[in-house]
Amino acid sequence: MSSLARLSYAHTTPSLRARCQGELPLSARLEGWMEALLDSSDPFALVERYGSPLNVLDASPFTPRIASFQQTARDRQLDFRIFYARKANKCLRFVDHALEAGAGIDSASETEIRQARERGATGDDLICTAAIKDGRLLRSCLEQGVTIAVDNLDEWQQIEAIARATNLPGLVAIRLGGFLHEGRKLATRFGFDVEMLSSWIATMAKSPLRVTGLHFHLDGPSVAERVSAIAQSLRFIDAFRRLGQPVRFLDIGGGIPVRYIDSSSQWSAFCKEHRRALRHERPPITFDNHGLGQFPRGAGLGGRFNVYPPYQALTGSDWLANLLDAPLAAQTVSRQLIDRQLQLRCEPGRSLLDGCGLTLARVAFCKPTASGDWLIGLSMNHTQCRTTHDEFMVDPLVIARRGETPATASPPRSGFLVGAYCTESEFLAWRRLRFPCGIERGDLVVFPNTAGYLMHFMESRGHQFPLAANLIREPAEAPTRYVLDPIDRPPQS
Repeated sequence: MSSLARLSYAHTTPSLRARCQGELPLSARLEGWMEALLDSSDPFALVERYGSPLNVLDASPFTPRIASFQQTARDRQLDFRIFYARKANKCLRFVDHALEAGAGIDSASETEIRQARERGATGDDLICTAAIKDGRLLRSCLEQGVTIAVDNLDEWQQIEAIARATNLPGLVAIRLGGFLHEGRKLATRFGFDVEMLSSWIATMAKSPLRVTGLHFHLDGPSVAERVSAIAQSLRFIDAFRRLGQPVRFLDIGGGIPVRYIDSSSQWSAFCKEHRRALRHERPPITFDNHGLGQFPRGAGLGGRFNVYPPYQALTGSDWLANLLDAPLAAQTVSRQLIDRQLQLRCEPGRSLLDGCGLTLARVAFCKPTASGDWLIGLSMNHTQCRTTHDEFMVDPLVIARRGETPATASPPRSGFLVGAYCTESEFLAWRRLRFPCGIERGDLVVFPNTAGYLMHFMESRGHQFPLAANLIREPAEAPTRYVLDPIDRPPQS
């Protein structure tokens, strides 16, 4: 148990899920360390000390996930390296663990590169994939030997000009996009369109820049789409090599699927009933029948479901194995790479951080509405547990707090979680949640498995609210210790 001061609480691990469930449940996967934390009084003491919301992280699943990807490649005798997508979580402890495990760091800003260098990364350990790269960032990459994923011709020309002016070698990976798959184009805002790049290859090959790799990133989990992208990328790699460019790696980006819930039937039931609700065939299961990206159109639905699917059948290293063993031109993907003596790279973030963090928030109020629903106000805002998707599709957990004298349980309630921003759209979850054992001011709401993108990717300081503190749980210590991640520690004088 922790050495933190004890605060009164009342729950047991089996009751965690029972205290909060969606109208159609989406039961979150929990790591053992999460259950141990939530079955102690530590959450209340930590929130009391560090405020709400609070991110608690445990890096114990992180390194084994790197190792599982590495072993999958090793089993196929494939040259392989992971570059951890730092943008998925700002905590520096994961940078340390990635470098210790032999991974590189995928960095999206000058600050991320500087922080990685300060923690021991070399130029070879880094790739810069920033969507917008100014001259200062580009020059810094050239000076430090950091490979730059080049997105467009303007970037290429700017890098080339800096390289000529400074006589520095420019290491670049051409980012590709617009691949053809099954007769349709995979639209993206990123990279050189494959149909246009062919006319520029000869000019690029004469440049002082060294094309050391090709790079792409695809949204979604499709293995088949990535096989198509790899096939088209290999043709460009062969063309660059014939023109003397030392292409030595193919980087397939990130997007490796994660499974946030274990029940495929729960996810199928939610999707089915949500569609029915939008067609007015049943009562709504989201606030004001929010479509989560979809909307009624005639007899059907329009739009696109704007959520990360919480259940996916193929995830992690199993997904990578499926990709490497996929057929490609009478061989497998891995064999095509091996025969070309190419290193395969990937840039996972979410899938490495799976199970590495949760977010705690204090209930500030519970109030009824005229419709009979309840609004549960939490001391946090929606950017502190959100990506660009409409919602994180797992049921939160509730830890009930009781005073030193027995308290009567509050009545069952049903309603919605709302946050601290002064806008009507400030909902932490659009889904209707049920609280069979009630919920009260002072209770804690727990958002499990938030380390990958959900904590930091969209966080903001509107109204001048402070950002959430990031505590690293160190279970190897006896008793368990919690320390601020270096990202939150004041600079030493």
